[in-house]
Amino acid sequence: MNTKLVIGNKNYSSWSLRVWLLLREAGIKFEEQRIALDTPSTRRELTEVSEAGRVPVLQHDGMTVWDSMAIAETIAELWPDKHLWPAERDIRAHARSVCAEMHAGFATLRTRMPMNCRAMGRKVSLPDELGKDIDRIIAIWVDCRHRYGDKGDWLFGDFSVADAMFAPVVLRFRTYGINLPESACFYPRRLLQSEAMQEWLLAAESETEVIDNEEIGK
Repeated sequence: MNTKLVIGNKNYSSWSLRVWLLLREAGIKFEEQRIALDTPSTRRELTEVSEAGRVPVLQHDGMTVWDSMAIAETIAELWPDKHLWPAERDIRAHARSVCAEMHAGFATLRTRMPMNCRAMGRKVSLPDELGKDIDRIIAIWVDCRHRYGDKGDWLFGDFSVADAMFAPVVLRFRTYGINLPESACFYPRRLLQSEAMQEWLLAAESETEVIDNEEIGK
């Protein structure tokens, strides 16, 4: 096997989940290397695979790619038969736009509601900036359902990079008990039905490491 994905803790590493899910859901075979985060050896182990010192990292045929969005684009390019972007130009542009928005934005959501797969029923305060992030994500999901719901139950009908990018948000909403309108529930339901997603959650629940600053809410 000439494809390796280096990831962090499955319980906490949302960026690792995005690329891992993309590969798994697309049926692409890869070797997995997990590096536990927030340990004395983490930095050394990470810099051995990438000078950026972050996960995830994709290694393929002697090539090293880091950053989730760059990895996702590379995967789509290497395996065009998997159709990981919508075929239609206008829809593909829409998918790329929401992916870029997720990649670059929602800073308050990331800080106030870190991904924590094992935790359930956590409660956090919802200041205005966090509420705006949540409302924007709901609006994206509702809009996608309105536009592409006749094509399938993923955000753009068929599974795409966009679904991988938004997957950790579903888990955040699940952990912190965010109530969604029925019009936005289609995507969380579809994601949690995924065998790949269930595999990730099972592995996350079996991890024993605890990163204190990621354990937010009561």
